[in-house]
Amino acid sequence: MCGITARVGVGDSSESLVATLENLEYRGYDSAGIAVKNGTGLKIQKREGKVAQLRDAVSENRIEGELGIGHTRWSTHGAPSDANAHPHVDCTGRVAIVHNGIIENHDALRRDLEADGHEFRSDTDTEVVPHLVEDALDAGADPEAAFRAAIAQLEGSYALAMIHEDVDAVFATRTGSPLVLGIGADANYLASDVPAFLEYTNDVVYLEDGDVAVLTADDFRVTDLDGVDVTRGVETVDWAAEDAGKGEYDHFMLKEIHEQPKSLRQTIQGRLDDDGGVRLEEFPQGTFDAVNRVHFVACGTSYHAGLYAESLFGDWNVDAQTFLASEYATHPPAIRDGTLVVGITQSGETADTLGALEVAEDAGARTLALTNVVGSSAARLCDDALFIRAGPEIGVAATKTFSSQVAALVLLGERIARDVTGSPTPDAEARLDALMDLPEHVDTVLANSQAAEVADRYAHEDSHFFIGRGSAFAVALEAALKFKEITYEHAEGFAAGELKHGPLALVTETTPVFAVCNGNNEAKLESNVREVQTRDGPVVGICPRTSDALADTADETLTVPATHPDLVAILANVQLQLVAYHAANDLDRPIDKPRNLAKSVTVE
Repeated sequence: MCGITARVGVGDSSESLVATLENLEYRGYDSAGIAVKNGTGLKIQKREGKVAQLRDAVSENRIEGELGIGHTRWSTHGAPSDANAHPHVDCTGRVAIVHNGIIENHDALRRDLEADGHEFRSDTDTEVVPHLVEDALDAGADPEAAFRAAIAQLEGSYALAMIHEDVDAVFATRTGSPLVLGIGADANYLASDVPAFLEYTNDVVYLEDGDVAVLTADDFRVTDLDGVDVTRGVETVDWAAEDAGKGEYDHFMLKEIHEQPKSLRQTIQGRLDDDGGVRLEEFPQGTFDAVNRVHFVACGTSYHAGLYAESLFGDWNVDAQTFLASEYATHPPAIRDGTLVVGITQSGETADTLGALEVAEDAGARTLALTNVVGSSAARLCDDALFIRAGPEIGVAATKTFSSQVAALVLLGERIARDVTGSPTPDAEARLDALMDLPEHVDTVLANSQAAEVADRYAHEDSHFFIGRGSAFAVALEAALKFKEITYEHAEGFAAGELKHGPLALVTETTPVFAVCNGNNEAKLESNVREVQTRDGPVVGICPRTSDALADTADETLTVPATHPDLVAILANVQLQLVAYHAANDLDRPIDKPRNLAKSVTVE
């Protein structure tokens, strides 16, 4: 979950390193640091806190160098501190290392190194690596060979980058954690994620597990762990630099909420036929003939997208279940012939989801990655991939990727259902027509939302409950997650029918309940609303404009355009994203960088 960056090229690298770290800060913001080579050894600057504090320190101390590495940290081993911040060095100061992931055998390595006289300055697992390199250098290895000798001793999931005071190159490797090269005109870059260097280049090389890369100012070379050359082609990503900036918005989250019409258009574009069918180039008719059941595996927001799809697939006579990826990896269900396992992961690098997909692969299941990132680990691991095409998402709280995931799953579900059942899903033409209209409907929600006023009234209450049925239940869970992760206030999501089986005991006049209506089962939801009101709990209904029953019953409503019931909850989710955003803003929370959280969870 940490962010790694590197630059080697013409001119000073320190400014570019700090800028790319600022672009990666969504991956961790406990501490940050850089190391540069400037002809007189290595210069290192690191600070506990945000990258802005590092920037000040780099400026004050005039840190400059023609090449370097950088790191922004999300703590796993060792508390946030200057000492635990990366980069880490060996005893001699010849070598500097940055690292993302977990080195599982670091305790044993550290004991052996300390017994040999090495002195450690931090509590991190990372620090064993420069000392291992030091040992290999002392034994006569050159820097590249010493780097290889060090990584050969590591166990776990990691991405590493190293510089040496005598070599004009950056050495890097990955196993289970992402790394991508950026190939520029005057410099070459390395980072955990493409948005780090988008302002400098959009030509990229995705590294794969076991790759070792040597990056110089005008070239790069990739080999396997044994030193055998491998070919990794240069690809051009279609993201622009402004896609990774805040623009006119105060926060990335608000920008990305407002980008949902655009991201949905990108998800849908070219994937619907004029005759009312689905056209997925990756999956022509008959692709899923042998599928008997679908398992969705995912975490967090992606898990809620899977629950949303599960509720629809069941209505379409497709057997589907959703599993938390962390549980699936350790306690997998029976995986029989005909099982399709769909890993839903925005980044394509979520460690728990990758673990679940590996379990599925080992059991003989067919696997499919639903992801936002071409070249990601999930896309390469799985038999197939479907890209949501939402564009870069920087805010830690996922917003536009959820709506694009659900839209893509609707398309995928239609394709699977037609192959499995031999006919279109019930009401397919109306649903797909509504899907085409979805970006315009989101625009309408954004233009007319009263979410800010609702958030202002309820932000300071004791607890916040969210309820719904079917797809609206999935959105209730997602809305509660958004609310708690950026406001730090207590929030829970429930299936509406479960209120009376326990949670109703917690409802008081200071417990607003947000009731999500997708246009189905309105009478049952109305009954749940009255249960809350009888206990003096205020109710906010989120419903289509045509839902008179809920509008008349709830204390106040946030409405969305009337559309197909299968898609209404996507629009309701936009309203609830805005409620969470404005509540967090009222409470003066760090919306884009919520405490203890990072965007891409690449450790288990």
